[in-house]
Amino acid sequence: MTARRALVALALTCVAPLAVADTTLAIADTTLIQSLQATPTPARLREWHDLLASEPHIAGTDGDARQIRRLEFAFKQMGLLVETHDFYALLARPISARVEIVEEVNSNHPTEPAQSPRRGILPIIEKNLAEDPASAHPDLTWGWNAYSGSGDLTAEVVYANYATREDFARLKELNVDVTGKIVIARYGGNFRGYKAKFAQEAGAIGLLMYIDPADSGFTKGDVYPSGTWANDTCIQRGSVLALGYPGDPLTPGIEATKDAVRLEESAVALPKIVVQPIGYGAAGKILSLMTGTEVPDVAWRGGLALPYRLEGGAALKVRLTVEQKREIRRSANVIARLKGSANDGSLVIVGCHHDAWGFGAADPLAGTIVLMETARAFAESAAKGILPKCDVLFCAWGAEEFGIIGSTEWVEGHEDELKGATAYVNLDMASMGPNLGIGASPSLQGMVAAACAIDASKIGSIGGGSDHVGFLFHCGVPSVTIAAGGAPGTSYHSNYDTTAWYRKTVGEDYASAMLVTRATLAVLARCCESDDSPISAAATVAAVRKECASLQAASAKHPSPLNDARALAAGQVEGCFAALERAAAEFDAKAGTAQGRAIDRALLDPAGIGGRPWFRSLALASDRDSGYRATALPGLTDATDAAAIEQGQQALCASADRLALILKQ
Repeated sequence: MTARRALVALALTCVAPLAVADTTLAIADTTLIQSLQATPTPARLREWHDLLASEPHIAGTDGDARQIRRLEFAFKQMGLLVETHDFYALLARPISARVEIVEEVNSNHPTEPAQSPRRGILPIIEKNLAEDPASAHPDLTWGWNAYSGSGDLTAEVVYANYATREDFARLKELNVDVTGKIVIARYGGNFRGYKAKFAQEAGAIGLLMYIDPADSGFTKGDVYPSGTWANDTCIQRGSVLALGYPGDPLTPGIEATKDAVRLEESAVALPKIVVQPIGYGAAGKILSLMTGTEVPDVAWRGGLALPYRLEGGAALKVRLTVEQKREIRRSANVIARLKGSANDGSLVIVGCHHDAWGFGAADPLAGTIVLMETARAFAESAAKGILPKCDVLFCAWGAEEFGIIGSTEWVEGHEDELKGATAYVNLDMASMGPNLGIGASPSLQGMVAAACAIDASKIGSIGGGSDHVGFLFHCGVPSVTIAAGGAPGTSYHSNYDTTAWYRKTVGEDYASAMLVTRATLAVLARCCESDDSPISAAATVAAVRKECASLQAASAKHPSPLNDARALAAGQVEGCFAALERAAAEFDAKAGTAQGRAIDRALLDPAGIGGRPWFRSLALASDRDSGYRATALPGLTDATDAAAIEQGQQALCASADRLALILKQ
């Protein structure tokens, strides 16, 4: 289906009264949704894009401060109540960096000059493009990974594929020692912070990360600017923070106010390894000089026209120099509130972060522009006297790119208010193509499907690496992620993430952003207006039972004492939840929204899951090895011994008891 056809189809289904099998989900009054859907236009979405992508705005910089002021002004112009929520977090900023091939001597070239093609300084910033003048903006940075360790080191090189935990285990099987060496790895497979963590744990002193053309470069299509894929100088920036919690590294569990009591940096497991991202042109120069054994696994081979080898050999040395400064810096969330008619403390929240690694036209602004147009639709409806029943919060989060910091700090300071939250909707990098994709907490999946007139089986599970993390995994607020993808190309976290790249890749017509805006309005209206609970206890219980069964099946395929303990615990939990299914169905038929909000909170353990106490949801948590995914039943899957598994099982069964009390109300 083309973007325009999908847009028209969704527009018609959202504006017309919804006919669904479960009439308890139908919106009682379609006035609000009809008013909302009449407001958005592609022209206004483009204007938001021009405004918010007008300059680089990395968190904690002057550009970030100006972006915050733009958002404040825009929300106030809509007539919304605006709060600028300051936070003071440990951020990193780059001072200097250098990557250099300093030694590669063999019998054929024993006296090679220093400026030989085999030696020399490698580029660490994208080339400027005449076709995209924004790429020459003076506030753009060289490629860097926030929170890298600082150091100046020279060492041999080892190739580690995607630098996953499994990849380092494979290197060990192959008797390849990374101790004291620089690892070179390609992006993909897991969060970059885990690449750094696993490399450091394996004994490496440095890490070079690059975009391989097999994943996002010339093997996919023409590269930018003639095409839309990553060219040889394109560099993915990003944080390498990989702690057991999101948010400010020094204030886990408490809001990072100006005067907050902070941990000492020495008490926090900040990265020590020196990390630097490069383009695949620079990576190819290093890889082409490696002389060790070729990788035995086909899956380790990328798209460069050279043999991928495990080791560089003693003759090849790379010098890696990185200097960064870590310091407490201010940024802010911008929160705009529309008061609802009920005035009962109920609220629905929608958000997207506003910080970027450069201009951020795709990440995050392909979602932020949807947030702004959604806010405008609600504000204009309110001006006509058409109000939602609950309060609606429109949130532009700060410093997400550094470690989901802004939203986490807000959540940690507003836990009591969040007891009245029906849902959180996240829009990070949301309009990137014609294909609508939605992930949701099980308790909201039926409501979301009805709101957007799609089959509930099309609603996916929710991920683990954006601003919904604090709402869902820490406070038990059921959450939804809405996005549309499918446009061919990438500028992810690079200096090419400009409106020129976006319009060349996703389109000049903003059909994708219109599609996501209409879906967002439909979901928010359903959350605000449904007289009966949009939160399904039965779906929550069924999802936990399903995950227990999956864990039992997986453990049976790979028997071991630990997996046997997991299977036994999962069976006990499944038995606890089996008894709740009928009661949950009866509850859904009679309960109102206020009672339904307690369903997901019942799955919280105040003590948190073992080893990661900030994560309190017993149902879902960010995956501990990938970061981008969510893992189900983390108390069981994370556990590394039978005692911890038993604790996880007991906590889940205790949550079943809490659910039972709610269902009796």
